[in-house]
Amino acid sequence: MVVSRKQELPIINIYIKGTRLKQKDQFKYLGSLISSEGRNNSKVASRIAQAKTNFQKMKTVLTNKNISIRTRRRALECYIEPILMYGCEAWTISKQTQKKLEATEMWFLRKMLRISWTAKKTNDTVLEEAHTTRLLISKIRKRQATFFGHVMRREMENLVTTGMLEGKRSHFLVEFRNESGISGTVGMSE
Repeated sequence: MVVSRKQELPIINIYIKGTRLKQKDQFKYLGSLISSEGRNNSKVASRIAQAKTNFQKMKTVLTNKNISIRTRRRALECYIEPILMYGCEAWTISKQTQKKLEATEMWFLRKMLRISWTAKKTNDTVLEEAHTTRLLISKIRKRQATFFGHVMRREMENLVTTGMLEGKRSHFLVEFRNESGISGTVGMSE
């Protein structure tokens, strides 16, 4: 597979023991869909589909009117949202992707409240009935910021532990005093 932003992908010829390997447009690696276009639209679509499938498996609990909406929302956050948001730290969220994710969030709430898609209820009304606000995008952004912080901290740790700072090492003096009261300075240079 070749990852490129060009509309027409270059053809590659890779042979193993005389057999030509097929060129793929996308493949699944460690649960994430890798596509030749280099975008994550297919990853997000795959995650949405997986989350909706698992929602349907838990439909009896998540749509049960005998369970409070707060408890059902917590079940959604514990069992369905992790499936949806797996790997979201590396997503690039375009306006189109954001709309898809927001629509998915509303789909979950409408299903939980048993509101038909033909019912003429606005998203704001549904959010009021569910006693919540739109949280999915902010959760994803928070995860992305946390991940970015880890990456940046890792780079700083590497600098500190290896001592690999750019530039020349300067001359310096170290003052010392031992227990017997002897003091002085030691010059260091390199």
